[in-house]
Amino acid sequence: MRQRTAIVIGGGIGGLTAALALDRQGWQVTVLERAAALEPVGAGIGLAPNAQRALHTLKVGDAVRAMASWQLAGEIRRPDGRLLARTDNAAAVRRFGGPVVIAHRADLIALLADRLPDAAVRTGAPAALVDPGDPLHADRPARVRTTAPDGTPAELTADLVVAADGIHSATRRTLFPDHPAPRYAGFTAWRFVVSAADAAGLADAGTAHETWGPGGLWGTLPLHDGRIYAYATAARPPGGGRAGADQRAELRHRFGSWHRPVPELLAAVHPAAVLRNDVYAAAAPPPAFHRGRVALLGDAVHPMTPNLGQGGCQAIEDAVVLAHAAAPDTALAAALTAYTRQRLPRTMDVVRRSGRIGRLTTWRSRPACALRGALVAATARLAPDLALRGLDGIADWRPPVAP
Repeated sequence: MRQRTAIVIGGGIGGLTAALALDRQGWQVTVLERAAALEPVGAGIGLAPNAQRALHTLKVGDAVRAMASWQLAGEIRRPDGRLLARTDNAAAVRRFGGPVVIAHRADLIALLADRLPDAAVRTGAPAALVDPGDPLHADRPARVRTTAPDGTPAELTADLVVAADGIHSATRRTLFPDHPAPRYAGFTAWRFVVSAADAAGLADAGTAHETWGPGGLWGTLPLHDGRIYAYATAARPPGGGRAGADQRAELRHRFGSWHRPVPELLAAVHPAAVLRNDVYAAAAPPPAFHRGRVALLGDAVHPMTPNLGQGGCQAIEDAVVLAHAAAPDTALAAALTAYTRQRLPRTMDVVRRSGRIGRLTTWRSRPACALRGALVAATARLAPDLALRGLDGIADWRPPVAP
């Protein structure tokens, strides 16, 4: 039997997980990544139990856990430092069957890429879908335009194309030109990582926390090797800020008076290391997660706000479910239909739930923020596990292949 071929557009976490999952199912996989190297922006990623279970089916779960930071406790605070709620991984284990672990995105990408066959990943290779093909006709493969290693234009064909080309996916626009583009969520996000050397000795930096203030929030997450991952969001108009603007200066203006270690972390990071992105989320469910021989995955089809920490986790789920559906003995048309049926309702529910929390973080007025803090504190007093209920039905998901 001829080995089936797959092209993955995009070498991020979702694309590489899909490539590895399809490779484990016997597909010959090529990953086309526009960037010159697999050097993701420096940021952390929270891997909830659902993502860990999915990765475990690919036999990388233990390696992921080995490189991850295991947080014993996490806190929600006010800008003045007052504690509103505390939870811990024991509560997550009770509720979801496992803890949330924090890893660096670059480490996870390297781990996935290292397990793919040699030459499976082509960097410096922008890709554009030319024809989605037809899974019911063997003579209608999908066609993708890219750049050959020598720099000349090239066209590749494949039995399956996986579009993991991000929130502004050109593939999505090609497949569904009338579908509304992702909608601005109302706030901007900043992210940065402080080196272990610069983080050494910073007071209060070793405890994971998220602090909610008027119109925005700040989060601090220690990584396993001593580095500190920090993130922040703030309600503001879209636009990405002024070209060349000092994003650290803006963060100092917005968050510099908040409790420790926020000012110290801002002092420790180099201005050029601060990343800024306007946050967008899916405006409406797409008609399907596939068309022809093309499957959409991750932010390319269900972008969501970061408030549940599920963007990367849902992309990992997508990849494992798609590969499981596309088993060697399954017709591709049936596999893609099953993929849409399983993934569309689940991921759009996560989009909506995450968006509701995102809107909650943009409250600005003093009475509204006081009410929000009182509700969080009251919930925490009832039971520690209740602070995790936003992930009910999400973090307890299990993959179609039992780990």
